[in-house]
Amino acid sequence: MIDPKKPSLIARCRAWIAAHRTRVVIGAGAMAVLAASATTYLLLSWPLAPIAQITTGTLKPKPPAPRYYSPLNGIEIPAAGDATKPVTAIMLENSLDARPQSGLKQAEVVYEAIAEGGITRFLTLFQQHSPELVGPVRSLRMYYLDWAAPYHAGIAHIGGSAAALSEVRNGNYYDLDQFFNASSYWRAADRYAPHNVYTSFDRLDALNHAKGNTTAAFTSFARVDGKPAETPTATSVAINFSGPLYNTSYSYDKQSNTYMRSIAGSASTDREAGQIAPSVVVAMHVDMTRVMEDGYRESITTVGSGRAEVFQNGTVTQATWRKSSRGEPLQLLDAGGTALPLVRGQTWIAAVPNGSGSVAWQ
Repeated sequence: MIDPKKPSLIARCRAWIAAHRTRVVIGAGAMAVLAASATTYLLLSWPLAPIAQITTGTLKPKPPAPRYYSPLNGIEIPAAGDATKPVTAIMLENSLDARPQSGLKQAEVVYEAIAEGGITRFLTLFQQHSPELVGPVRSLRMYYLDWAAPYHAGIAHIGGSAAALSEVRNGNYYDLDQFFNASSYWRAADRYAPHNVYTSFDRLDALNHAKGNTTAAFTSFARVDGKPAETPTATSVAINFSGPLYNTSYSYDKQSNTYMRSIAGSASTDREAGQIAPSVVVAMHVDMTRVMEDGYRESITTVGSGRAEVFQNGTVTQATWRKSSRGEPLQLLDAGGTALPLVRGQTWIAAVPNGSGSVAWQ
């Protein structure tokens, strides 16, 4: 039986804690410290699962997207397949009645040489560019075919000299002669014959395809990016072929890094595209003689070697041209015999007759 006069256990504990408050607080603190220490010990000493090792280092950069360049004029092209597009060579007239021509500004490589009577004519090469209108188209000569042969091009022309026709019809070329492919050409109403035959790449592409000329594999000039020279050495170039109506000049434009072309003292223009401005001008000194074929014809030596001047970036480089055979490409070599890289873009090659022609610059 509980004695009501005797304090309960709870009351006695409360009284004891009140009498020994300091000791209780100190003891409780000590117990808290001991518990914390024990917890820390267990955390530090308890075996944990291994943490995966983190490897540090430099991240490899993403490789740049591939870039593709035309083998003909060195310009950047959208896809690798564009480098194997077929090449088309078109003979263009340069008499007074043929000016201004169409499509000439978009030609990627141009060979200029005397065709007859001091009148120059152009062999124009196209691969990446396809102008809607090209002309006036004229006849072929043997030396133009020699320059075209290494490109395995379709040859667009209207007849030609006896030697040229014998060669181009021997089965080794894609002959696009208007004589046998009349529907691929037409005569313009605003010019008179024989200075009025035109064509287009819609028609020539279809004709090339019909002839089996669908891809190209050839070696051309090495190409580099252009950069205007800090100290230009050739900002004005004069190339004399035969006389004032056919002599040409080039004025260097630093801003575009091109040579603005003039002929007979006036701007040399494309009827649709404006003044012609190649990135590179080459003067190639050649031997020219007159021979009898189907009448008297000019004959230019294309195989062998000779002097040349290469104008690009506002400078001139003395060079040597070399061509070992009809089927081998024309080379331009520096003083050490190494191939001279040409600036990307249109390249104009003038075949200047030794003795009667001249080249000057300043």
